Amino acid sequence: MFIEPNISGERRGSIEVICGSMFSGKTEELIRRLKRVKIANLKVEIFKPAIDVRFDEIKIVSHDENAIQSTPVDNSNKILLLAQGVDVVGIDEAQFFDNEIANVCDQLAFRGIRVIVAGLDMDYLGNPFGQMPYLLSKADYVTKLHAICMKCGNMANYSYRKVLNDDQVLLGAKDAYEPRCRKCYNEK
Repeated sequence: MFIEPNISGERRGSIEVICGSMFSGKTEELIRRLKRVKIANLKVEIFKPAIDVRFDEIKIVSHDENAIQSTPVDNSNKILLLAQGVDVVGIDEAQFFDNEIANVCDQLAFRGIRVIVAGLDMDYLGNPFGQMPYLLSKADYVTKLHAICMKCGNMANYSYRKVLNDDQVLLGAKDAYEPRCRKCYNEK
């Protein structure tokens, strides 16, 4: 969602959050929006957490194998330093960032930058994940995406972990997780 300049010609920043379960298309939607920004010849910087090396060390890659160049960062404050003179900032896997990510997005938006953030809203236990609740509360626009339940075919909004591991962060894909609806998730 592009924010038009106001009557005085100033850009108005905003925060857009794309959230949902694993396999709901969050990264795919982020990439789609960022490619449209590039078509519009706007200056964009794209970031991902340095720990996310599942598909590529540098690129953001969706489960459908669409990809876009990004800059891996190990803390959210580096985004402020690297996002100079841009119109749009894209951030993937926001749930993996530190406690400052919501404030960083706020500061970027106050600079007049459009910030597009994607991340899991819940962890595998069904609890709010990392800083996502704070990002959602600061967002101007929220898009919640849903996957298809692998058990019954209904709309899914939970990320069911198929492997035994109690760590909140366990990087994985279809080998470790599957989307489930509320009913099938609770039948685990």
